[in-house]
Amino acid sequence: MRIGIDLGGTKIEGIALDDAGGVLYRERIESPRGDYQATVAGITRLVQTIEDRTRLKGTVGVGIPGALSPATDLIKNANSTWLIGRPLHKDLQERLQRDVRIANDANCFAVSEATDGAAAGVEVVFGVILGTGTGGGLCINGRPLVGANAIAGEWGHNPLPWPEADELPGAQCYCGHRGCIETWLSGPGLAMHFFEQTGRHLTVPEIVSLAEQGDDRAEAALQRYEDRLARALAGVINIVDPKVIVLGGGLSNIKRLYDRVPERWGRYVFSDRVATRLLPPLHGDSSGVRGAAWLWGREGVRAEG
Repeated sequence: MRIGIDLGGTKIEGIALDDAGGVLYRERIESPRGDYQATVAGITRLVQTIEDRTRLKGTVGVGIPGALSPATDLIKNANSTWLIGRPLHKDLQERLQRDVRIANDANCFAVSEATDGAAAGVEVVFGVILGTGTGGGLCINGRPLVGANAIAGEWGHNPLPWPEADELPGAQCYCGHRGCIETWLSGPGLAMHFFEQTGRHLTVPEIVSLAEQGDDRAEAALQRYEDRLARALAGVINIVDPKVIVLGGGLSNIKRLYDRVPERWGRYVFSDRVATRLLPPLHGDSSGVRGAAWLWGREGVRAEG
């Protein structure tokens, strides 16, 4: 049995998979925001609950909104900032009395979709998380590419490519820089820029609904979002040239993105044509937690930790 844990800002989800990827058990609990010790205890209890309910002992993989530093074995780059500088890997292994594999949540998402999801069997897959933050994970032959600094795929903290005059210098990002892709393409980023243009505080689903009803300002906001996403993904295509890009996170539910973004990215990609496909996730919101379980894959997938 493979146990996957997806540590999010608002919830911690656990899943147990059999060897064929079938779900044996799953459960979600509230994420204790701002409390590191409660987070460790919550993950531990969730693993114990899964094993009690299934009466099986499993391997454990954990997806986090950050990375495990190769230099210190501490968490870095986490938008769940209470994890930063903490020995999460060590603490979980001590609590659970077994080896635990930890990976960035976007890497887990990419592994899931490359293992038995929308990009199953594809050699090079880039997985994108468009939600509270903006993450990315690169999967090659079913294995996550972690990188020398454990930041492979972190496209969200690069500047938005080919910026227009009114996009400079860009909003302040929690990482300390301005104009990061995350500040434009995350859910809060889209909502903030809509507010700046209209003075209206709306959620992303509300903006999408307005556009579908023919509201010109909502439609304009989505068109600018689509162009920004096209530019950002074109930068990835120009460097990595993946065969498939899979979108995840709440904004992956905006169906028009899958047609309109590829229509736009050709003008930015350094090629006479773009064969890369942009796809929705097969496993939806479950992809991240499934990918955490698949960190212990059929062929012993290696990951951070």
